[in-house]
Amino acid sequence: MKLLSSLLLTVSLWLSAGPAAQAQQADSPYRTRFVVDAPITVGRGAVSGLGLYLVRQKNGLTPAQLAALDKNDVPKFDRFAAGNYSDQAQLNSDVLCYGSLVVAPGLLALNDKARGRYGQVAALYLQTMLATDAVFTMSVGTVTRYRPFLYGSEGAENKRGSRIATNSFFAGHTAHTATATFFAAKVFHDFNPDSPAEPFVWGAAALVPAAVAYYRIEAGKHFLSDNLVGYALGATMGIVVPQLHKTGGRTGVSLVPVQGLNANGHAYGGLLLTKAL
Repeated sequence: MKLLSSLLLTVSLWLSAGPAAQAQQADSPYRTRFVVDAPITVGRGAVSGLGLYLVRQKNGLTPAQLAALDKNDVPKFDRFAAGNYSDQAQLNSDVLCYGSLVVAPGLLALNDKARGRYGQVAALYLQTMLATDAVFTMSVGTVTRYRPFLYGSEGAENKRGSRIATNSFFAGHTAHTATATFFAAKVFHDFNPDSPAEPFVWGAAALVPAAVAYYRIEAGKHFLSDNLVGYALGATMGIVVPQLHKTGGRTGVSLVPVQGLNANGHAYGGLLLTKAL
């Protein structure tokens, strides 16, 4: 909560700065506008809140439902994880995930170019994380999939019967970690396109969420497919959201009225669909 408050304060200070103050900062590869980005960020936060509300409305499993679970009902692709359980693996995944949420954007502050526009970077990070969180919370709030450890005998009874035990799809730890690491790699690339450190940055961005995914499977929290979806979504959000704010060209489509004569000499009118690059 303190981290989020600090991030929001940084974002607010940057957004409230006038054009002259922002112009004194380092050049940025991104364009952000309060009137556009603030409502988008707030909207994604609202969707995340709705998803959390839906999660709280779910029911846990009854003893009869737990007794009826059968590994053979799990698709073969995921069946190897059914019955897994490890408190240590869960702890490892928690440390990697929550650590990455702080460390990944924090490392950008060590880069001179990104540090000069860190308020803008923080605003983009918040918007990117909320994009992932909105999809994640709505998914676990509306989809019921039993966690792998329920197909074994381990785990405290309060965990086995909890509504949280139905939130296997998809892997939130993996998704949020991938969002953080790929966002950091993408922003580093955009501020430092010719840096020799890029292979290492992207390599780390890919490996950390993969490690989280491994530990989530070992912990019996998610199946492989849950992690693949989470990884893909997180990496996509981490790259696409900053890319949508890139400067250096205008993209989009527009309708332009046209009028003229065809080959037979007949007049025509209409709309021409154009794309600006």
